[in-house]
Amino acid sequence: MPIQRFSEKILRHLAREGYKPKKVAALAREMGIADNEYGDFRAAVKALMRTGRVVLGSASAVTLPAPAKTLVGQFRGNPRGFGFVIPDTPNAHGDLYVPADHTGGAVTGDTVAARVLKRGKRAGRMIYEGHIVEIIRRGQSRFVGELCKELGRWFVRPDGGTLHAPVFVGDPKVKSARAGDQVVVEILQYPSEREDARGVIVRVLGKRGQPGVDTLSIIHQYQLPDEFPEEVLEETRRIVAAAECRPDEDREDLRKLTVITIDPDDARDYDDAISLTELPDGEVELGVHIADVSHFVRPDTELDREARERATSVYFPRHVIPMLPEALSNGLCSLQEREPRLAKSVWITYDPAGQRTASRFANTVIRSTKRLTYRQATQILDGRVGRYSKKVVALLQRMEVLARAIRQRRIAEGMLVLDLPEAELILDDDGRVTGAAPPDTSFSHTIIEMFMVEANEAVAELLAGLGVPAIRRVHAAPDAGAAPALTRFLRALGLPPLKSMDRPLLQQTLATVRDRPESFAVNFAILRALEQAVYTPALEGHFALASEHYLHFTSPIRRYPDLTVHRLLDEYVRGNLTRKRRPPDLPTLTECHEAATHCSNCARRAEAAERELRDVLILRLLEQELGAVYDGVVTGVTNFGVFVQLAEYLIDGLVRFADLPEDWWEVDTASGCVIGQRTGRRLKIGDRLRVATAGVDLANRRLDLVLADATQETGRRKGKPSAAGKAKKRKKARRQTTGRRPRR
Repeated sequence: MPIQRFSEKILRHLAREGYKPKKVAALAREMGIADNEYGDFRAAVKALMRTGRVVLGSASAVTLPAPAKTLVGQFRGNPRGFGFVIPDTPNAHGDLYVPADHTGGAVTGDTVAARVLKRGKRAGRMIYEGHIVEIIRRGQSRFVGELCKELGRWFVRPDGGTLHAPVFVGDPKVKSARAGDQVVVEILQYPSEREDARGVIVRVLGKRGQPGVDTLSIIHQYQLPDEFPEEVLEETRRIVAAAECRPDEDREDLRKLTVITIDPDDARDYDDAISLTELPDGEVELGVHIADVSHFVRPDTELDREARERATSVYFPRHVIPMLPEALSNGLCSLQEREPRLAKSVWITYDPAGQRTASRFANTVIRSTKRLTYRQATQILDGRVGRYSKKVVALLQRMEVLARAIRQRRIAEGMLVLDLPEAELILDDDGRVTGAAPPDTSFSHTIIEMFMVEANEAVAELLAGLGVPAIRRVHAAPDAGAAPALTRFLRALGLPPLKSMDRPLLQQTLATVRDRPESFAVNFAILRALEQAVYTPALEGHFALASEHYLHFTSPIRRYPDLTVHRLLDEYVRGNLTRKRRPPDLPTLTECHEAATHCSNCARRAEAAERELRDVLILRLLEQELGAVYDGVVTGVTNFGVFVQLAEYLIDGLVRFADLPEDWWEVDTASGCVIGQRTGRRLKIGDRLRVATAGVDLANRRLDLVLADATQETGRRKGKPSAAGKAKKRKKARRQTTGRRPRR
């Protein structure tokens, strides 16, 4: 296991831009490998050499192999026709450039084989390009877009960044489709250098821009499962009909315990509840009670197979695609107020400093005393207790004290707190965005987040101690090679450089930019420099949380990995799982790897879909307000313009150099700024600007901006009401988020 962990880290490090080949010992030092880990590290290098994934170059320096004559990988296209092949096996060159006339009809997401050609040297380094010779597997065959008619020909203009060519179709009357409709098209012939893309309309989603059509479009674009098969629904009905939520010899009765839930206003499922008991010597016992989904969803049933395939719930404004049928997710497994519910309970004992001193686990029956929203919890903590019972108020106040102690302890241990806010969208009755409200940063969110992190960690430590294979949530330590690039970015902002990617230095950088205009850009840059969190059985821990062992346990209603963890915990509390005893049907390490990879892919797909729909809804509003002026902050600099984030909606738009007023602009991407040659004006990351919306390309999810005229009023064009102002005039407009707040 340690060798496998080092293997992936070595490959990632060698694939980084700017890596210079080094001997094994020097490579270990550069990667921050501890002395007691060097033996495993060296063994991992040798294993990679035996399989040809790394080679020894001149002076016995470790490097990736040169590209083979033929390279297999995933194609990523560009709207201008060219593209890149991201190799399945890393090589010394990295992504392979493919000219526009040699893409072989590949589109983004396709698995392809490319012939690798040398194109001479640049700065002492060999330059390669690729010619696609085979499309091994298509990434997708159905696309979503707008039906159009020009010069007597019907075609679909695809949305998103996957397929950039129009798809020509026959007579759309067969599906009663009209120009301007949003449709799903099945590809019959993919585009090539000589042939147009051709397809057939398989579904009409509705008039583009009409209520609900954007959501349907994203569902089909990302091929998300929506309706449950009838056999799954029938099995669910049988489970609900036979269900009993009462204690037995294996389940503790906690129905008289004061237990509360805290969730967003619009939450539909409540899968976690909290209790707190005072103990002698100033200690307290935290109870985290999670809906016992594993009691109802048994392995290898129709319901389980469907949940595994979905892997996660997807949360859109006003629409949720649940992992489990609503009879379970919103009913039997939802910890509703005053209803008895089965739970998996984790008790953690803390001393006054917030240090854990003990933990225990059990199957229980609970009854939620009160369902609170974050807003209500904040009001109570602010002293506005209203008619809430004294025991609920007292519990919440004790929860705040404990959560602050836990947070302080975890930050001292190195936990990173990234500030990447997301504005809350305001929607009207038809689901259209009419404005945005600042994100809710009240401490009530942090209370629940801290308790969930602690429960996840406690269960992870238990399973690690048992030595049992499990799906963990791993966030690997960043590679040391990320520090130089991040340091260049920080220096451009006048911030102290990073000597390494150690947590204390990252914490110090985050603290320096807190509440400053460049805060979002710096937080986002640090996020990009970190490794991506994934599901895996590997015992790697969670870097950002400063946690040696971590997994997801607290949301089995909406995450399949949590459900698998519940099943392991159930075997433990029943006495069937110990260090020496293993149930016969325990998942193997290989099965855990396969399930973890699938769940990671589904989680990324869900996050991308949620993010893209959010952008589409915001762009639809901005499209109706072209010329409106907003406050913004420069978040990026490229050789064709500067990216500016609108402060109200936290969405980025592009100010092109061609649209900057009467000047020649010199670009310094290394320092993150541009300089006007005539005026001497500097624009750099973190600068506050006033910008006006100049254009919206919904199909390509693009927002064009221009610098606002100095005579325009701050925030909006004169005489034009703000979106938020219009929203206030709508009596039924209300805040709407994308579902329950994600928890780590």
